[in-house]
Amino acid sequence: MLKTKDPRGALLLDDGAVFYGFLAGDGAAVATGELCFQTAMTGYQEVMTDPSYAGQIIVFTFPHIGNVGHNTQDWEAETMHAVAMIARERPTPPSNYRSEGDIDAWLSGLGRPLLYGIDTRALATHIRTRGSAPAGIIGALHEGQDLDALALRLQAFQGIEGADLASDVSTPNVYHWQDGLWGENPTPLNRHIVVVDFGTKEAILRHLNQRGCRVTVVPAHASFSDIMAHQPQGILLSNGPGDPAATLDNIQGLMSDLLAQDLPVFGICLGYQMLALALGAQSSKMVVGHHGANHPVYDVLSQKVMITSQNHGFMIEKNTLPDALQATHISLFDKTLQGFRVKNRPIAGVQFHPECSPGPHDGCVLFDAWLSQV
Repeated sequence: MLKTKDPRGALLLDDGAVFYGFLAGDGAAVATGELCFQTAMTGYQEVMTDPSYAGQIIVFTFPHIGNVGHNTQDWEAETMHAVAMIARERPTPPSNYRSEGDIDAWLSGLGRPLLYGIDTRALATHIRTRGSAPAGIIGALHEGQDLDALALRLQAFQGIEGADLASDVSTPNVYHWQDGLWGENPTPLNRHIVVVDFGTKEAILRHLNQRGCRVTVVPAHASFSDIMAHQPQGILLSNGPGDPAATLDNIQGLMSDLLAQDLPVFGICLGYQMLALALGAQSSKMVVGHHGANHPVYDVLSQKVMITSQNHGFMIEKNTLPDALQATHISLFDKTLQGFRVKNRPIAGVQFHPECSPGPHDGCVLFDAWLSQV
């Protein structure tokens, strides 16, 4: 084990498995959430601030996390949504011209534990074997905290299945987004897009603005009349956390009204899942889920392969698509459905993240394809 003066800590899974490590900084000593592993080699700041990771403990399988520090530009939301980070090594002092501080100090300042010294390969293998599961982190074991107390907290954890977490992370107020991609000059504004915020990443808003869109963001609970009052030329249903079926239960009326219009609609991740459910498909909880920046996806229409960034624990069952929907993207990892379009209508969605952040930019062309219909 690593030599350190940090307090001893542990990760406890609901099946009783324990992984011992060390707690860095002064973050919260106890945290519970759904455990999932992330395979990206970089982009940890974007991952930890992505609202889609609300309620989750992130295990980074790449051993050296934090080497580029953190900065004010790579946030995907105004706050951090993942509840804790697990890494093999404690981050070394950052060495990057964009860095504004150490990653462990950043996490500590936001009350998020960083547990390191963990055999993340063994932990990822354990997760793959038994599936994503409730887990808890406890620190300062030498100060009297014990695993029995943490086990009681785990018993009270409700999990993500059946949870509408989008309502918790959505903006409470309407706002207008005016920033494009970093270091690039945006196209003059010529279209108005309303983004329904179920936990949107800022990168989505940047890509829209970069492509000449005036962007208005509305809360997840916005009514159809609220949205139409902005006179949108297109509607984007954003990514977000939680169970799509549970979230759809609270916005069923909105989805029905939107789909009755001729407006172009595009769904990303959670937005894609709820769009598919509203059109008659069915969803299910995945055993492990897809969390990484190296997922190959086959584009049925172009017959090309793109490498994508993904983060989801639920999926749309491919064999439940109604006849009016055409599958457009398929995962080359496990053949799960990754995208669809409505035949003869400007309505489509994708499971992966075309805005990347982090990850490859292969999917960015999907913004252009959808906006060509606006």
